[in-house]
Amino acid sequence: MSKQECVAMLLAGGQGSRLGGLTRIRAKPAVSFCGKYRIIDFTLSNCSNSHINTVGVLIQYKPFLLNSYIGLGSAWDLDNPYGGVNILPPFMSEKAGSWYNGTANAVYQNYEFIDYYDPEYVIILSGDHVYKMDYTLMLKFHKEKNSDVTIATIQVPWEEASRFGILSVDDDARITKFSEKPSQPDSNLASMGVYIFNWSTLKQALIADSKDPLSQNDFGQNIIPQQLKEAKRVYAYKFQGYWRDVGTIESYYQANMESLRAGHFLNIFDPKFRIFSNEDILPPHFVGSNAMIENSLVCNGCIVHGKVSNSILAPGVYVGKGVQIKDSILLPYVKVHEGSVVCKTIVGENAEIMRHCNVGTGEGIASDQEGITVIEDNRIIPEYSIIEAGRNV
Repeated sequence: MSKQECVAMLLAGGQGSRLGGLTRIRAKPAVSFCGKYRIIDFTLSNCSNSHINTVGVLIQYKPFLLNSYIGLGSAWDLDNPYGGVNILPPFMSEKAGSWYNGTANAVYQNYEFIDYYDPEYVIILSGDHVYKMDYTLMLKFHKEKNSDVTIATIQVPWEEASRFGILSVDDDARITKFSEKPSQPDSNLASMGVYIFNWSTLKQALIADSKDPLSQNDFGQNIIPQQLKEAKRVYAYKFQGYWRDVGTIESYYQANMESLRAGHFLNIFDPKFRIFSNEDILPPHFVGSNAMIENSLVCNGCIVHGKVSNSILAPGVYVGKGVQIKDSILLPYVKVHEGSVVCKTIVGENAEIMRHCNVGTGEGIASDQEGITVIEDNRIIPEYSIIEAGRNV
């Protein structure tokens, strides 16, 4: 065993029900994003780029696909003999034998994993956010402030503030108030769900929380407010980069579409801060003689004979002759056959749209004001089907 300065606990067990058909057979962190990636790739890549090489991944919902995707962590250069990636599902013990009951309980149940490495600090992460962040800068801030707990924060639009944990801070960035998803927020400084704790502080907090029968065993609802109540040194680290919680169809769609903008903050092409993935090994994409592609991401293994504009084609997608794809996200191994039109639609993995379908509008190409259509994984849309905008199939 090698003592680690900082151990990461990555919460990846959420059902992600707000993503509807995209999470029917897989956990939210395993959902495809930006063509080449899975959502969890961003947090794992952040750990790798921040030289945090001991990561516990807490999985509960639909674990098989996510577990097999992560493997030993070699795709993110995290397969080292002194820590590496460790999959941590719920397990039976003498004291407990239940599913994870909240984010804090999930970490508490894996108390022994953290204690084995005896770290100075523990960073709590989420597997369903899209962002690039050097955690070493946050840890440096944590040390400089002599903090017990540091919360990564970002400014969000006021109209969205009630979706997040909202903080108030003093002139020294010390947190004076924390409200989890308030109906009437008095600030738009939101928690990113990234926390750094001194291990001694976290250990004490988890044990106390586990003994409270009224606790929801949640970091935002219980652990953080209790730290403030006990007058612990809790600080806000203000993150300046791009960050998105992609927990809804709308936010997932918008975050994907934002990646198509020139000069976008996410910048997946930055060689200095790479995003790694464990994608399938596929041949190069093929573009037919009559194909047209504009402002789109086209991944390996794609075959394109039709027209693709402002869209994302994940690995292994097939676009037949006369097909029009506009403002859409086609997840891995989707097939769209001859003469079909797909607009403002998220097409789930392995789904197949047969010939001459009209998806995303009842009358041709949808306008930007119409809703987002979602086709679940593995669905087959019969020939000549018309699926109006905003439908869930």
